[in-house]
Amino acid sequence: MKAVIFLEESMENKKGNFLSLILKGALMGVAEVIPGVSGGTIAFITGIYERLLNSIKSFDFSLVQTFREGGIKALWKAIDGDFLSVLFLGMVSGVLVGTIFISYLLEQYPEPLWAFFFGLILSSSIYIGRLIPKWDLAKVGLLVVGFLVAFGITQTIPIGGSTSAPMLIFSGAIAISALMLPGISGSFILLLLGMYTIVIPALKGCLSDPSFDQFRILLLFGVGAIIGLVVFSRVLSWTFKRYRFPTFAILTGFMLGSLFKIWPWRNPTLLMEKEHSKLINNPSFQFFKDNPDLEFKVLSELNVMPSEYLFGEPHVLPVVGSFILGLLSVLVLSRFDKS
Repeated sequence: MKAVIFLEESMENKKGNFLSLILKGALMGVAEVIPGVSGGTIAFITGIYERLLNSIKSFDFSLVQTFREGGIKALWKAIDGDFLSVLFLGMVSGVLVGTIFISYLLEQYPEPLWAFFFGLILSSSIYIGRLIPKWDLAKVGLLVVGFLVAFGITQTIPIGGSTSAPMLIFSGAIAISALMLPGISGSFILLLLGMYTIVIPALKGCLSDPSFDQFRILLLFGVGAIIGLVVFSRVLSWTFKRYRFPTFAILTGFMLGSLFKIWPWRNPTLLMEKEHSKLINNPSFQFFKDNPDLEFKVLSELNVMPSEYLFGEPHVLPVVGSFILGLLSVLVLSRFDKS
């Protein structure tokens, strides 16, 4: 009878861990679709960050010997296959949902959505900072460095993208490296490289009306992502082992610096009209009203208060409510820390 009860409890625990990991992966996937929000942040506050790094780092030539000696079972264990496969399944689901649902929210309710992520990342930075048992001058300095690096990235004007193979591979490697850094968004890096409007539409196209060109873009981008994962995971894993708390300090700075990019009320200061690549400086609300069908890319923005917001109603109450919800979400996510 006791054996039956133990077996039932074990199966229940496995089911709970599976669902928990799927959820974490899905949240990471959704986060990576949104410029300014990092999937690494979600991984960190849900307690799977270092396990993910170690799992990715295990992919090297030693796996060939592992396979020869122990077969598929030994290989699967060496790469933490159960963990990685379930997390990957959740991430794919999150990316698909994010590509469709989050894109809709960004178009229809951008201010509350940005406020939610602002609260999420602010609370996450506090969460990571509190993991450091003792702050000293060196750690504060690293926090400032991380802050300045992330802030500098958010102020960079995006460059034009390209569908050339080297650019797609390079952008995949850089974006996936940013994914592993809490506070630095892979999607925002794509935006800076001018690749966001190439990769995301290709992903949407493959879901609705696939073509060879779209598949080629995603394939080359994926090759770059694999290269970035293999290389950068080793760098991060090494810093966590050798300089754990200094790494926490600089990651906290990254997250705080990234907040400037996701402030809910932002007015564009420089646009590029897509059809003729014409630059438009400091557009007014009347400009958007007179050109409702204009397709453009925002090159730079200015954070403003609600009273100065150009795009009509600033939705202050929904924004405040979403911000508080984002703050509280970290408390919920951190409950999964050791699950």
